[in-house]
Amino acid sequence: MAAGAFAPVDAEPPVFSPAFRRELETLFRWRRDVRRFETTAVPERVVAQVIRAAASAPSVGLSEPWRFVRVGSRAARAAVAANFEEMNALALAAQPSDRRALYARLKLAGLREAPVQLAVFCDEAAPQGGGLGIATMPEMRRYSVVCAVMQMWLAARARDLGVGWISILDPHRVARDLAVPEGWSLVAYLCLGYPIEEHIDPELSRAGWQARQSLPDRVLHR
Repeated sequence: MAAGAFAPVDAEPPVFSPAFRRELETLFRWRRDVRRFETTAVPERVVAQVIRAAASAPSVGLSEPWRFVRVGSRAARAAVAANFEEMNALALAAQPSDRRALYARLKLAGLREAPVQLAVFCDEAAPQGGGLGIATMPEMRRYSVVCAVMQMWLAARARDLGVGWISILDPHRVARDLAVPEGWSLVAYLCLGYPIEEHIDPELSRAGWQARQSLPDRVLHR
């Protein structure tokens, strides 16, 4: 079977060993939001593998609403970078005075270094899926795209790649600058590449921005 290909749909269900489950848990814990990348090129076959992993995600009504745009031209990347700089300046100005200096020190994007950039959109108008599951919760299409992003993230980490999700962007401007079809909404702008450094704790935690909170505080029982 070709590298990165999935098993046929009639394959026998796998049996996941305790060792596999431990490795999977390790993968979860070492998945980080990366901002510091090497400029080393990522092989195209590896990029294809992580996108294929994303496209195996579950989706509401089997609508598969994800749409991937490879952002590689100098003009397109410059437009996204300018978008980020403007939105980040607004975000900085909106910070409380006692947090502004800390915010200014944070590295919040790897746009200048990341060799691969992907804009991930949701096709809100796609007929696939027949509208199943979205009458009461139309946002489920976008949630499906988020599932795809998370699968891509884990597949990338398993291949020694880092992923950075940039949300400090005007999404409508990104859609215009990338000239995507009407009805596509931006869900994620991702930077991919080999990380310069790896840590098991989040960078924002190390920078003093926010510490992780206790899980029991976020689990309610009714």
